[in-house]
Amino acid sequence: MQYTSVKTARFLRRPNRFLAVMELGGQEVLAHVPNTGRCRELLIPGTEAVVQHHDSPSRRTAYTLIAVWKETSRGRLLINLDSQAPNRVAQEAFSRGMPPPGQEQPARLIRREAVSEVSRFDFYLEGPGYRGYLEVKGVTLEEQGVVSFPDAPTERGVRHIRELTELSRKGCYAGVLFVVQMETARLFRPNWRMHSAFGDALRQAREAGVAMSARCCRVTPDSLILDEEIPMDLSKEQP
Repeated sequence: MQYTSVKTARFLRRPNRFLAVMELGGQEVLAHVPNTGRCRELLIPGTEAVVQHHDSPSRRTAYTLIAVWKETSRGRLLINLDSQAPNRVAQEAFSRGMPPPGQEQPARLIRREAVSEVSRFDFYLEGPGYRGYLEVKGVTLEEQGVVSFPDAPTERGVRHIRELTELSRKGCYAGVLFVVQMETARLFRPNWRMHSAFGDALRQAREAGVAMSARCCRVTPDSLILDEEIPMDLSKEQP
């Protein structure tokens, strides 16, 4: 996916979940934050960031915060924060012929925001020998090359995983795709310390046959493209 009218800015503070105060061209401007996660390890005062400008008089803010640079032991890492982006890059990848998790053939039918008998999921997919539902989760939390989800408790996420588990037990295709909104991650793990119930639900889902995959993205200030798959470790961390 491609962004237009991007500019480099500096993050100053976050008055609430939806707003960030940015320094741009020596002035303070307000930017919408399209991510309700905590992002505490990313949104540090003084951090260099990328904002997108919107020329619309109906908007409350003229900018959207879309990415930040993080200093790591491996160098600077650009991390996309746009919570709408994972579904868009997943759809682009499926449309280009990438098979969904657990399948070898691409989907012939791709439908967004699909409602099953129990819930609404990000995708309904049909391909050779499979039909069912897929949920997409964006991942922005990174430490020493290991990425984790979630960065805040998510009862909604637990519910989705449990509903996918029930669909799989009924013989329906069920999958979850973790879109890692950065490059060079080496491993995905559930964030047991933040929300152990999500990790437990994910392990039960895998045992029930839910297909799952974690993929990094190629990230630039104005683009995001789904890229290589990375290993997943669902073993529970020891206290």
